[in-house]
Formats: sequence, C-alpha cells, structure tokens
Amino acid sequence: MTVYSNEQEPLVSVIIPTYNRPSYLREAIKSALGQSFRNIEILVSDNCSPENPQAIVESFQDSRIRFWRNETNIGMFANAMNTFKKARGKYVASLNDDDVWNEDFLEKLVPQLEANPDLALAFCDHYTIDSSGAINYVATENCTRRWRRDRLKEGIYQPFCEIGLVNASVPSAVSAVIRRDAVDWANIPPEVEHKWDLYVTYLCCRTGRGAYYYPERLTCYREHTQSDTAIGGKRDVQAKIRKAKAEIFCWERFMEDDRLQEFQPYFRQKWAQENVSLGIGLMRLGEVAVAR
Repeated sequence: MTVYSNEQEPLVSVIIPTYNRPSYLREAIKSALGQSFRNIEILVSDNCSPENPQAIVESFQDSRIRFWRNETNIGMFANAMNTFKKARGKYVASLNDDDVWNEDFLEKLVPQLEANPDLALAFCDHYTIDSSGAINYVATENCTRRWRRDRLKEGIYQPFCEIGLVNASVPSAVSAVIRRDAVDWANIPPEVEHKWDLYVTYLCCRTGRGAYYYPERLTCYREHTQSDTAIGGKRDVQAKIRKAKAEIFCWERFMEDDRLQEFQPYFRQKWAQENVSLGIGLMRLGEVAVAR
C-alpha cells in the first residue's frame, strides 16, 4: 500500500527496505528527508514486521515518501530488490533501515554523476556508529583501512574492478549513489542474497563506466546486536552458512567472467576460504557428510 506518492519525477530514489526496527527506521527516514539535495523519492518497503511501521511513515507527512507492506515475509533479498525495481529516479541510493546519512550526502555525490554520464556510481567513506548513534572512532578508522579507502584519492576510477571487487572499497549498500540504468535490477540472481551489494558493484564494473570517490565520511553505518553482521558472524550458524553460500556464488560468477582474468587468483582464494567457512558451519550443525 502506498501512503504517499509524489507525481514529480525524482532524480534520486532512496531505497529503504525494513524489518522490525521501528526506532531506527524513524532515524533513517529523518536523515533522508533532511538531505540538502531535495529532488528525491523515498521508498520504504516493510517486510511484514510484527510491528507495522505505517504510523511512523505517516507521521512525516511528506509527499516524497512511498510506503508499502508485504503481506508475508519474502526475505531480505527479495524485499530489497523489489524496492529497487519500483524506483523511478535516474539514480538510486540504498539506505539500510538502521543507518543514517549526513545532510550533504546526496549533495556531494549526485553532481559528480550529473557532470559525467560515463560514471556508473559515486561513493564515499562512512562512520561506524553504535546502537545509540554514537560514533565509534576506532571502528571507523579500522573500517576505512580494512577496505583501503584510506589509500584512495578523490576522483574517477575507470575501470574500478580492483577497488570494487578485490579491495571491496565501494560500499554500495551504505554510502553510494548508483546510476539506475547501470544495473538490471530485475535479473539479479537470488543466490547472491546478502551479498547483493558486492554483486551490484560487479555489474557496475562490467559496464565499463567509472566510479567517483569522494573522500569524506558522509553516512553512518550502525553496528548493534541485531545487525546482519553481528548475527551472521557470532550467533547464528545458519546465517553464517547462508552468507558463505552467497559469497561462493559471487566468487564463482566472477571467476567465470573472462573480462576479470587478471583477478582470478584472488577470486579463487576467496572462493576457497568461503568453502572452508561453509564446511565448518555445516559440521557445527552435525551435517558432516554434506560438509565433505
């Protein structure tokens, strides 16, 4: 169901799939509406949360918001992809329902895409925040170094296969604006599941277009006990298995792409690592025969 709809064609579609995080969702929507760049639509898709967030969405009373609620839980991947497919903007930007944007996020990135049609996406660095929204500066610096954004200079990277797929410097789900027609959103394989952001980066790389890096932290990625990262890595073996399978699928696809031959050794190494992770997860569930 759509609560509000905007007749004007937006330049940017903000994609917010959500499930059972009402307080964080309010903050996410508020940060999208607070953008200094105003020509946007905000798509909020609730995946049949136990607590319907419709009242939260309605409370903003903003015609740029489009909201609907799935009748059943269709899974994280399908909920996200369905939302991307409904986007009308020239550009799309993912906003996790527990993350927030600085007010100048779109203002800093969209002009780069508008000025250069040969860019597939523009991205920036981000902060890491805790459950209460406080910045964790140590985690923030570690994240920047881990994904090698500390080594990137401002400007265009074309091609950007190495920084996108090997260094994983492009946070497509957290702090990027993507040219919508660079990706066939209707045909992203469901096997990529939680790694859809890496796969989208891959599809953007395949276009031959470039990526623009803006070297500031313009978004905030939230780490908390209920985040997908925390659940998959520490508490839920089933989730860890799903993530390993998703990564294995992605690395296999990348290895099959003749245009990425120079990176094959790295892809093969990552594929092997995730197969080990999958085997360990299966053994923890007692599925020793399958793990072999």
